[in-house]
Amino acid sequence: MITKRIDCVIDRRLLVSYRIEPARVNALLPRPFRPQLVKGHAIGGVCFIRMSALRPARLPRAAGVTTENVAHRFAVEWDDEHGSHVGVYIPRRDTNSRVAAALGASIFPGAYHLARFDVTESADVIRIGVRSRDRAVSLSVAATPAASLTSALFAGAEEAAGFFRQGALGFSPSDADGCLDPVRLHAANWEARPMAVSAMSSSLFDDATMFPAGTCALDSALLMTNITARWTAEADVTPLMSVAA
Repeated sequence: MITKRIDCVIDRRLLVSYRIEPARVNALLPRPFRPQLVKGHAIGGVCFIRMSALRPARLPRAAGVTTENVAHRFAVEWDDEHGSHVGVYIPRRDTNSRVAAALGASIFPGAYHLARFDVTESADVIRIGVRSRDRAVSLSVAATPAASLTSALFAGAEEAAGFFRQGALGFSPSDADGCLDPVRLHAANWEARPMAVSAMSSSLFDDATMFPAGTCALDSALLMTNITARWTAEADVTPLMSVAA
């Protein structure tokens, strides 16, 4: 049975952003989505997130678990009878939680793949390595606190955090054929600190067949910490149409 509300504390949410040639992203999106553009660039990214006290909203905090998770994501727009909207398309999620990977969308919308996480964190540096058990995904990042955000997309950390707050509704492929599962993040606050990325690798964004040289570049990174949050499954499941031509 699908759980409609999941509560947690976001211990750490590291958002790494890429600026990408729009046509490259458009080719990867299912309809009705199109790339959301900032200064002429499409935006892709990776979210490295650790959640504690993760549990159905009806349960006490002590019943929660701690999980490491990662998601590739693209900022998107779409239109319907109510107008234009923004959000994120998440082609894949990976987790170190065997429960989440095994039960997946049977307990909360969105399929999860099992992965191994190697994490080192201190006040001075965050290092995370991820390798999925199916060997389809590998990631690594090293980031340190920065005095200001260095970005070709955003004027500063506050503007970047505002952009991600607008895209709090995420869509990922559903276990039900031909559908997408929508999940919305409700965070107690969206305060974020700028980070400097000293090393980053992604099996998706480093794939030269999808993103040839010059079409995808690392842009910036933000860090959110110690935030009370709730994830809600939206009532509507968006039909998944064929990948855009």
